[in-house]
Amino acid sequence: MTFFRLFLLVAFLFSLTAEAKDKKRKSKDTPFVSKVWSADNGDGTYTNPILYADYSDPDVCRKGKDYYLTASSFNCIPGLPILHSNDLVNWRLINYALPKQEPFEFYSKAQHGRGVWAPSIRVRKDTFYITWGDPDFGLWMVKTTDPAGEWSNPVLMKEAKGAGLEDCCPLWDDDGNTYLSHAYAGSRSGLKSVIAVCSASESLTETGDSRIVYDGHFSNPTIEGTKFYKHNGYYYIFAPAGGVKTGWQTVLRSKSPWGPYEERRVLDQGDTDVNGPHQGAWVTTPQGEDWFLHFQDVYTVGRIVHLQPMRWINDWPVIGEDKDFDGCGQPVKTFRKPDTPTSNKKKKKKGFPIETPRDDDEFNATSLSLQWQWYANSRPIYFFADSTHGVLRLYSVFTDSTRNLWDSPTILAEKLTGPNFTATTKVYLYPDSIRTGEHFSFVIMGEDYAMIDIVNQGKNFALRQVTCTQARKGSSEKINEQILIPATKDPIYLRMSFSNGKDCQFFYSLDNTTFTPIGGPFAAKAGRWIGAKIGYVARRFQKTNDGGCLAIDWIRFTK
Repeated sequence: MTFFRLFLLVAFLFSLTAEAKDKKRKSKDTPFVSKVWSADNGDGTYTNPILYADYSDPDVCRKGKDYYLTASSFNCIPGLPILHSNDLVNWRLINYALPKQEPFEFYSKAQHGRGVWAPSIRVRKDTFYITWGDPDFGLWMVKTTDPAGEWSNPVLMKEAKGAGLEDCCPLWDDDGNTYLSHAYAGSRSGLKSVIAVCSASESLTETGDSRIVYDGHFSNPTIEGTKFYKHNGYYYIFAPAGGVKTGWQTVLRSKSPWGPYEERRVLDQGDTDVNGPHQGAWVTTPQGEDWFLHFQDVYTVGRIVHLQPMRWINDWPVIGEDKDFDGCGQPVKTFRKPDTPTSNKKKKKKGFPIETPRDDDEFNATSLSLQWQWYANSRPIYFFADSTHGVLRLYSVFTDSTRNLWDSPTILAEKLTGPNFTATTKVYLYPDSIRTGEHFSFVIMGEDYAMIDIVNQGKNFALRQVTCTQARKGSSEKINEQILIPATKDPIYLRMSFSNGKDCQFFYSLDNTTFTPIGGPFAAKAGRWIGAKIGYVARRFQKTNDGGCLAIDWIRFTK
């Protein structure tokens, strides 16, 4: 072979490798757009909510042209989701800052409503910090230089077992001092509706004694969710009050971090249908525009995220649309997108690509996709991401919780992504070859829940529509309808329709063409401080040395 021919062959092989890598990169970087909900209207405007999913208590920071959002995850693991955006409207879930929750053994059981409360995300000297309160253990912190990479192990900044410390936020002052604001959960501390501040080391590894700096009992009851800022010589604590579903956004202002603080209501429902608009984040774009992200509780789906324009008037923030010019705005529905810089002239005209967090999953990866969370710290034996066959295998795990699923740590679920959708999943059942009685389920989980529960009976599979109301109180499951089909290794297709933000109906099919309803309609409910979630669970009630699995091929959402 001549040198020239060898050169051509090497160049050709190199081009194939480069093309394959480029295709892989493009596939990885291709924005996902949910068929259920997208906020970007494609014409330079957006329609709230920007995230129609349960990203409770959102906080945002910016580094350069990149925005990063985190939110409360409570007992769901992995926790502290990290979302990225270039324009505050289109978001991608890129990571979690908390792969497991400490104390590990405590959170290896389903601890509904506990865990990560109201985190804050900040960037200082190229290091990102997330702080949060766990009212049962104290105030925590993790950090990283790459939000999409590995985060540090959690550091307990302020140990306070059962003291109810919650909703903390750091502030690095320009005089070299560091402070931390927080609130108190009345369920643990016996006192709520007050805001406290303490000093902290620059690294946030040590804190001083807390001092109450504001009492909201008289004008801002249930004040919490602190976000600490400094602007134009004033210290500001942004803090929601009035309750999650009925409240408003309050801002406190002082010339000293220790007070005394003036107060002003800056955002409430007004004449909109956006109840309880509060608890969120102020962020400034590179172009100097101010914006505020907050949540709205829509019950079953959870706490969804809105984006409001914000401006400063006489050193007070005015958020949303201030119709009567009294300094208190109300939420906007549709608005122009933030002015965001880009180095791509073509993108400048059209804006950044439309993108949403994923809801569909083809289960082709070697690990779980980011939309999936457990209800507790997981164990390696719960699942196998079988990329060779393009399925996720959920193994049946022994449980002694025979009444219902509330205490089960092995539920694998994702957030609901809109008020109306249809979710269809293709599954295979591989039960234990010796024993019967394993349960494989497709579930919508909350304090009330419903599911298609498939039980191995040997020669038959029993397809059951099962519901459970008041699961948190220990109530038993109810079988509403049961259909027997011959045990099969062929796929079974399960479907759930979701409408009006709560109404569910289950279906099944053996050919993915004709779907038969099973059971009656069901009104779903939210979980403990989180929205309802949709997912899977495999379980058995016998202690054995082996078990079967549910193999999930895909789940797909349509509107």
